[in-house]
Amino acid sequence: MNEQSQAGGRPEREAVLEAVGLAKAFGATRALRSCSLRLPAGEVHALMGENGSGKSTLVKILTGVHTPDSGTLTVGGRAVRFGGPAAAIKAGVMAVYQEVLVVGPRSVLENVWLGADGVFRRRVAEADKRSLASALLGELLEQVPDLDTPVEQLSLSDRQACGIARALVRDPRVLILDEATSALDVATRDRLFQAIARRKADGMSVLFVSHRMDEVDAIADRVSVLRSGESVVSLDAAQATTAELVRLMTGSEHLGGSVAADVAERQLDPGAPVLLRAHGVRLHPGAEPVDFELRAGEVVGLAGLEGHGQDAFIRALWEGPPGEGSVLRTVADAETPIRSERQAAAAGIGYVPRDRRAEALFGTMSVRENFSAATLRQDRRSGLLSRRAAQARFAPYRSALKIRMGRGSDPITTLSGGNQQKVVIARWLARDPQVLLLNDPTRGVDIGAKRDIYALLAELTARGVAVVMLSTEVDEHIELMDRVLVFREGALSATLTRSELTRQSLVAAFFGRTVADGALDGPDGSAAESALDGPDGSSASSALTPDGAA
Repeated sequence: MNEQSQAGGRPEREAVLEAVGLAKAFGATRALRSCSLRLPAGEVHALMGENGSGKSTLVKILTGVHTPDSGTLTVGGRAVRFGGPAAAIKAGVMAVYQEVLVVGPRSVLENVWLGADGVFRRRVAEADKRSLASALLGELLEQVPDLDTPVEQLSLSDRQACGIARALVRDPRVLILDEATSALDVATRDRLFQAIARRKADGMSVLFVSHRMDEVDAIADRVSVLRSGESVVSLDAAQATTAELVRLMTGSEHLGGSVAADVAERQLDPGAPVLLRAHGVRLHPGAEPVDFELRAGEVVGLAGLEGHGQDAFIRALWEGPPGEGSVLRTVADAETPIRSERQAAAAGIGYVPRDRRAEALFGTMSVRENFSAATLRQDRRSGLLSRRAAQARFAPYRSALKIRMGRGSDPITTLSGGNQQKVVIARWLARDPQVLLLNDPTRGVDIGAKRDIYALLAELTARGVAVVMLSTEVDEHIELMDRVLVFREGALSATLTRSELTRQSLVAAFFGRTVADGALDGPDGSAAESALDGPDGSSASSALTPDGAA
């Protein structure tokens, strides 16, 4: 390793999985240069690094998708060279990925047991399957869904829980969570962490890949950092402070860097025109109606605890109200009602959804085709689509957003999650929107990609573009937003201006409270007993989760 590995004085336990000097190249691209990792039994080991650092390649080697060009891998003390994923699964190594991998029309039960039973001969009795599936889902979900329900009818978070249960049903020796928590709501994530803690005691090890510092703090025993395909350092969790991890990954000490400050320090024009107006929007029957105005050059954040309406509201701005009320795109003195996605796009509104795989990406198409999907008319030459024209239009966005990729003809699936997200953003920028709706755009992307997105926000708002951004990260709201709308029980509960935005005030608003004289006060003036704790005792500073809908 380039920097010291620090064991904190603890005696080394027997390793259930160990990689030494793993390297992998794809043509001229050296995705992994030299990676070493030691995972003892009963340990949660976090793996961190920017997109392009080699994390995905390492995970694919550990799960048998790729074979290394050099280096050694041992599982249970035996040297292995997996010939495919089936060999890794047989050795007790299972992975759950960021993208939710389920078969939509199939039932919950079938998805949990997918691949774990024989094709022609069933190894497990039906009653036992149901019993174990219910038990595993009961650990992860507040309410176990009907096992015969098609999994596509579940929320995004619950579908991911089915994928996690699919891994746990095999009782793995090593569970790899590759950004798997990014699709979970906070309650399911916390139950997953509890389930992992119970299995640690029985010797199961976890390799935990995440860009969320709060999650690493909550669950990891040790943390390893990859940079440019090489192992940099391995630290005890107590030594892995946020500032130190950011420095090791990027060379900078701040999550947002100077670009976040550029967004936060811009001066708003109080006389800027209103570009979007919502009036009397009722998100569900019985909820208080929401009124909202968005001005040119403004960045407005949407926040709240899981399921409290922020996701429904940003969708209402894009699709039109689900019931009562109106959404109006205003240009000068003219107002255009928004009742559908088509009307919104035609009115100069762009929308980047939270679930890239289900709502934004065309997985069988190239990077260039994904970019040009919303602007094909601009690439017509003599009635035919011109690939050269599309590539020329894409070039400046690729440069401005720092999209790391090979050729434009490569499949979009060859890009990292952060770079896929940048392509989706570029797709809408090519339409020159005046209003941009971003639904958790930094979910599952690394710090470097976040900074690129923050820099884009600064550039767009300087040109007068208005942005509404749902975010699941408290720090993003504090550092980026001009004001934050906090949703509670399906309605707008509080609006915090930039001068009012602090971690305490924002978290207090999640629970319908305010900050007064250093304490969190309820609506009746009573002080909250636990300033930053959620209803289930979990830290509310990381509880800013989306609604969990696909």
